[in-house]
Amino acid sequence: MNAHTDTRKNIDTHSYHIPSDTAGIELHIQNKRPKGVHTFDAAHTIVMMHGATYSSLSLYDTEVGGYSFMDYLAARGYDVYAVDVRGYGRSTRPIEMDHAPEHSAPLTNTEMAIRDFSSAMNFVLRTNRLSQSNVIGMSWGGTVTGAYTTRNGYKVRRLGLIAPQWLSAVPIPLDSGGILAGYRIVQADAARTRWINAAPVHKRSDLIPEHGFEAWLAQTVETETDAAIRSAGAIRATNGPIQDIRDYWNAGRPFYDPSEIEVPVLLLHGEWDIDIPIDLALDYFKRLTGTPSKRWLEIGEATHMLVLEKNRQLAFTALADFFSEATYPS
Repeated sequence: MNAHTDTRKNIDTHSYHIPSDTAGIELHIQNKRPKGVHTFDAAHTIVMMHGATYSSLSLYDTEVGGYSFMDYLAARGYDVYAVDVRGYGRSTRPIEMDHAPEHSAPLTNTEMAIRDFSSAMNFVLRTNRLSQSNVIGMSWGGTVTGAYTTRNGYKVRRLGLIAPQWLSAVPIPLDSGGILAGYRIVQADAARTRWINAAPVHKRSDLIPEHGFEAWLAQTVETETDAAIRSAGAIRATNGPIQDIRDYWNAGRPFYDPSEIEVPVLLLHGEWDIDIPIDLALDYFKRLTGTPSKRWLEIGEATHMLVLEKNRQLAFTALADFFSEATYPS
């Protein structure tokens, strides 16, 4: 795709709010598809799940260089749905987030996110009269979608994982330590320094394409519902995923068993990812013993946020090509 081509004029965009399994909690789903096309098979349907800090809109629908990840997939002929679980993006915040974070235990843990992702998957499959969809999960979203697939493999056609979580004997950067409250304040406007510092000094200046950080920041902060936090360039992120890091990934206890994934898997990883170092990702990959087909793509000069960086096109193309392949019964 030419980065200067205006792809959005050929894409239809829809925004849905669907009920979760909890009264009063609605889940936001962003949908993009080729303009004028209304019927898609399982091979051309994708459901995307975000990580532990930033929403699906932030990661997958920020326009960088003229188009977003979702735009690219829609332009390739896919019907793409990006899900926000409760507490993220345009989905309902748990009522505890109306109060100071210390008044509640960590919110929106992985088990809750799986329930929300399941509600979204059921909506997509039911609406499109399908029995399966392709799935993409990034980081914590890899845990959510990986665990979902072990429990609902018959609904997942193919699984794309971007730097999925795995066991770590050392502290994981997402967890800064201390007592965990219900949620944390993330200073998104200060994220650029940590982001680019994962790269070597001489490679930092062009890691994020021109105006890309500003576009991402605007998209990220726009959905924060607390006006004071939003105006300060910050967002709230739930701490349930961090509690699960402590209870599972840093405790030597896998949240789920990758060997129970029985669909084709593509795992993507960035060379400079400090959140999920390559040894963790490789150990995870080796444990995918139940899949009929697995492959690995290591993207050079890329960090944990590779979907928004200069080499993002490699990830976009690889996933689109992977999902376009025929899947035959074993």
